[in-house]
Amino acid sequence: MIGGHPNTIYGREGRDAEIKNIQDSLQAAGAAGLPVVEYNFYADRLMEGYYEKIARGGAGHTAFDYAPVKDLPPKPAIGAHKADQLWNNLTYFLKAVMPVAEKAGVRMALHPNDPPIPISHGSAQIMATLADWKRLITIVDSPSNGITFDCGVTREMGEDPIEVCRYFGGLDRINHVHYRNVIVDEPYVKYAEVFLDEGQINMFSVMKELISFKYNRGLYPEHPRALDYDKEHPGGIRNQYPGGGGYTGESYNVGFTRAMMLAVLSK
Repeated sequence: MIGGHPNTIYGREGRDAEIKNIQDSLQAAGAAGLPVVEYNFYADRLMEGYYEKIARGGAGHTAFDYAPVKDLPPKPAIGAHKADQLWNNLTYFLKAVMPVAEKAGVRMALHPNDPPIPISHGSAQIMATLADWKRLITIVDSPSNGITFDCGVTREMGEDPIEVCRYFGGLDRINHVHYRNVIVDEPYVKYAEVFLDEGQINMFSVMKELISFKYNRGLYPEHPRALDYDKEHPGGIRNQYPGGGGYTGESYNVGFTRAMMLAVLSK
């Protein structure tokens, strides 16, 4: 994950210097043999909507509800940004960095807006719908211009993760994968991030789809749930989400994901 480009996101003075730093970083990544660089393009992220929901065995789920926070005002340091403005800023960025990434042999993966709500503190969210993801990859036609396929966010939007995986996988534009499960009460605005084995996504089918087109880049079983050990030892992995866990939660995620992979490959 690379950051440090707020002026680029907001179209402010200083963005060219930020872009030059990212171009240099992409060249360094290619020289070091790092195949993928992930990034975000948030105007703002509505972290205030997250809360902990106690789950099985007293573990923590990370839940989200848009209703009580949807009208929060713009932050003075950020302001309010319209979608067209943000798309223009993203296009400027992509046209500057993608040729460098392609030459360096590096793929870039834009993470979708999570939460995928329409407005955050008065600013539009331009990676919050499937149509947005599809638009992204048309701006610069290159395998280096791809997405982070997050099956959890896909379901949060009310989309079918298998169909979405198949669409972008068929175009070779899945450059990174986030592997997690959710239970959605209302698409986009109310849901909970849950254990990998208890949500609305068939994680085995997602794995089968990835392996069917020979996906061979990063697979990140992210957003661990808060298990007892993690709550008792808060000095582990730093987690910014209410109900989020640490080492034990991540170990559970990795073990489950590895089992799904081996189960598919054994057939």
